[in-house]
Amino acid sequence: MLAPVSWIRDHADLPADLAPEQLAARLTALGLKLEALHSPGSEITGPLVVGRVLTREPEPQKNGKTINWCTVDVGDANGTGEPQGIVCGAHNFDAGDLVVVVLPGGVLPGGFAISARKTYGHVSAGMICSAAELGLGDDHDGIIVLPAGAGTAGEDARPLLGLDETTIEMEINPDRAYALSIRGVAREAATSFGVAFRDPCDRSVPPADAAGHPVAIDDAVGCPVFVARTVSGFDAAAPTPDWMARRLQQAGMRSISLAVDVTNYVMLETGRPIHGYDADKLTGTVGVRRAHEGERLTTLDGTDRALSTEDLVVTDDSGVIGLGGVMGGEATEMSVSTTRVLVESAHWDPVAMFRTGRRHRITSEAGKRNERGVDPTICEAAADRVVELLVAHGGATAEPGVTVVGSAPAQPTITVEADLPARITGMEIAPATAVEHLRAVGCAVEEAGTTLTVTPPPWRPDVTDPYDLVEEVARLVGYDKVPSVLPTPTGGRGLTRVQRLRRRVGRTLAGQGLVEVISFPFVGEAAMDRLGLPADDERRRLLRLANPLSAEEPFMTTTLLPGLLGQLARNAGRGATSAALFETATVTLPARAEGGGAVPIFGVDTRPTPEQVAELDAALPAQPEHLALVAAGERERAGWWGAGRAVTWADALDAVRAVADALHVPLVVQPAAVAPWHPGRCAAVHVAGADGQAGELLGHAGELHPRVCVAHGVPARSVAAEVDLGRLMAHAPERVLAPSFSDFPLAKEDVALVVESSVPTAAVEAALREGAGDLLESVRLFDVYTGVQVGEGRTSLAFALRFRAPDRTLTDEETAAARDAAVALATERVGAVQR
Repeated sequence: MLAPVSWIRDHADLPADLAPEQLAARLTALGLKLEALHSPGSEITGPLVVGRVLTREPEPQKNGKTINWCTVDVGDANGTGEPQGIVCGAHNFDAGDLVVVVLPGGVLPGGFAISARKTYGHVSAGMICSAAELGLGDDHDGIIVLPAGAGTAGEDARPLLGLDETTIEMEINPDRAYALSIRGVAREAATSFGVAFRDPCDRSVPPADAAGHPVAIDDAVGCPVFVARTVSGFDAAAPTPDWMARRLQQAGMRSISLAVDVTNYVMLETGRPIHGYDADKLTGTVGVRRAHEGERLTTLDGTDRALSTEDLVVTDDSGVIGLGGVMGGEATEMSVSTTRVLVESAHWDPVAMFRTGRRHRITSEAGKRNERGVDPTICEAAADRVVELLVAHGGATAEPGVTVVGSAPAQPTITVEADLPARITGMEIAPATAVEHLRAVGCAVEEAGTTLTVTPPPWRPDVTDPYDLVEEVARLVGYDKVPSVLPTPTGGRGLTRVQRLRRRVGRTLAGQGLVEVISFPFVGEAAMDRLGLPADDERRRLLRLANPLSAEEPFMTTTLLPGLLGQLARNAGRGATSAALFETATVTLPARAEGGGAVPIFGVDTRPTPEQVAELDAALPAQPEHLALVAAGERERAGWWGAGRAVTWADALDAVRAVADALHVPLVVQPAAVAPWHPGRCAAVHVAGADGQAGELLGHAGELHPRVCVAHGVPARSVAAEVDLGRLMAHAPERVLAPSFSDFPLAKEDVALVVESSVPTAAVEAALREGAGDLLESVRLFDVYTGVQVGEGRTSLAFALRFRAPDRTLTDEETAAARDAAVALATERVGAVQR
């Protein structure tokens, strides 16, 4: 909201010496946050004066351009009293006109210094200014011509142009629609400084009668009040008064025509959007209803729109003539031939306005106010103000008929304890002070002992409960007066078990060279398609958001991979083709939400009970915590030290293993074929059961399918992993005993086993570990060979077995027996043959 300080002063008796900065600071303290202070004249220095054109001599030039050699009376501003010779390229003025002149020594916005210089064969001593050159608009086509009698030659032009004024730009919260008007801002300013406020809507209006234009309302909920006034004999060519055009420009709107400017001016002044119709183009009764199926309307912007049955529309006997409260129709638009104007001032349902504006993608100043809620009691006053201005400046005559259909909805009352503001804010606010401040913001207050019955003002639809009243009292008292009280800390209990485990996971992955990232949890169906998930995949069961940030991503995600792959692609697109990223976050599984019923809403005045928390939790969807990682490019960099190594499926699996080792959770890995991984390079990760066999499934790791890499724009052979971190941490032991170490020598045995290529290495390792018995300290795969020496379809796996006893040095016979037992069980389990 842009509010000129002079316009605010028209309605609030602010102190004469009050600086705009002080006013802006006080308004910010009340909740109307300052965005900027605009002072167009602050960039202009030096003499800027009124000049009277004495002569204008057109001089055609060789380049086809015609310039004007002018003599301009600038009074004594030039120090001599002699006329000033100035070259001007504009042609929208003549001798005798008053213009704006900047003399040599002046500086215009942008640091444009003015000096006397020779041009087109003349010494031009100054410049006749356009609005654009003074920072007052974008009009470069012509210079500013002041009205006759606007000033005298040599007079300072700044006050005449409003260049000495300051405009306050404020950020207005959606619940403060009243502040989208000078009326609202001035009321806040007057309340803050405790001075008189003159309400522009406090005016005597003619009573309704039967002589006005007929109006019929079919939807009283959508349009509870409709006021119509008519003026005739209007001169559509009449110019907008300079003061009005200037204020519109200061408020961020451009001057269009007198009729449109008047409605915009009254909207800015009162906050009530107004619409004007060419009354001669209307046929029959004006009505308000919901649109019918299949109806269409061409709006003022020339767009042909298909209407929804939820749209509130204005009609006459010809059909739909406007989208109520949002935008008028082209068929009844005012034009240069308009002589009779029907003024509409109506109150519209904010929800309907918001939905219509979003449905048709219409953003207008009127819609912005109507969808936030406007004072429904000022429709008659706003219409009367428009009629007054059209009569005063457009030569119109107000017709005697006044139509008022409906009445403003009654304001609900709120019952509140008088000491509630003090109890909630912690400030010493006496009940009498609370009553005083509530009345200052426009509330009607009835006192009954310690209880107050409060009726909010009609321009504050956001005040609906006792805590809204507390906020109103607190902001007038001053948030800066809320006492600063340090809370008494409770005895520290340290991190919880889950917090400690999460930190262990993060440190482990960081140590593996991965970088933690955070992604948005929103996806669309296209994300699941890019992952190549089949139609019956459980991860395609997505929970739809009621009000998504993006129509392309309206669901909560069931997997972290779309966000991670998007970030991997972004890194690759910016040259970082080698990257390793991880994320820990919740995913949303809608299974519980479908059967959980409606989410209960509890009050905020007391702490919820355990039963209420359980009820809330039961209504929520399942949101397990997942860990996911992706990597691409080089795992080990190449350099003078030797060749590098590209990332492989094993790196993704090793990262998961490292996390599990940090949590002391044993894993069992099995081959799998699950999207989005490559079917031949995908591993299923299970928790190891008590018998060493695969237990609960945690997730998958491996190389991504080539089609998935192409769909996401990530490097070929990128790898990924995703596991249920919550389940993994649930298997972490509460306590981990420190390992015992033996100081006896280590016995080493290496074995090479040939197995079918389809046999998982993990199965061979498990058989060796079990067969070797308690003397085995570690087993490690150190070589894999495939070739003619082992036969087609077979693989040689070489393992390093390390044996140690806690109480003695092992003999060669004991070591050999343990090795042979391990090989024997591997032969029995997986058909291994020792090389």
